[in-house]
Amino acid sequence: MRLAILQPSYLPWLGYFDQIDRVDTFVYYDDVQYDKNGWRNRNRVKGPNGPVWLTVPVKLSGRGLQRICDVEIDGQQNWAQKHLRSITQFYAKAPYGSDYIPGLTELLGRTWTHLADLDIAINQTIIQWLGLGARVVRSSTLGIDGDRNERLIRICRHFGADHYLSGNAAKAYIDLETFAASGISVEWQDYEHPSYSQLHGAFVSHLSVIDLLMNAGPESRAILRSGRPIDSKPA
Repeated sequence: MRLAILQPSYLPWLGYFDQIDRVDTFVYYDDVQYDKNGWRNRNRVKGPNGPVWLTVPVKLSGRGLQRICDVEIDGQQNWAQKHLRSITQFYAKAPYGSDYIPGLTELLGRTWTHLADLDIAINQTIIQWLGLGARVVRSSTLGIDGDRNERLIRICRHFGADHYLSGNAAKAYIDLETFAASGISVEWQDYEHPSYSQLHGAFVSHLSVIDLLMNAGPESRAILRSGRPIDSKPA
């Protein structure tokens, strides 16, 4: 059984959903330390002049180190309306903009207090749009602790996973021998970003997955899958 573990992210890129598509169980790693200036609260979409950041303001000042699941959104800022305005402006003329803008409008129009809840709710909707079938859980509900490698292994064991899919950035800290000794093989994602027909000039990669959805609609899942190694298949 395959498993992947990733921190919740805001409107993530294609590779995030590739991991979800390639496993049986996907774990949102929502109770680890929040990384400021990471992807938890921001991502990029494409406007007429190139990539544009959409950032969810969060409360960090004076709060010390926080777990992702504890980070609160700064509701005093008009961020959701700004994001919707940008998305609508940039993608209203996209081939499938009318298929997805209403859903994003409903999601972002809700009252959100915690960043992880927002991220996961949006990602779950995108999972449905893409037709992905992995079981999804939050690590904060599992009661599993341990140091970096030990905890990952314990989560794998909890679900009976013998195959762990990881992004390549984790090569810096994944202890392959420890995983192997626990009966768990590690596979590196090795994802290569595919290209597709896109609005606003020359193709730009590594945007939010909503750029793919708006431009490719029902072909999005096939395009998403085209970036993985040829011998790797969905779970």
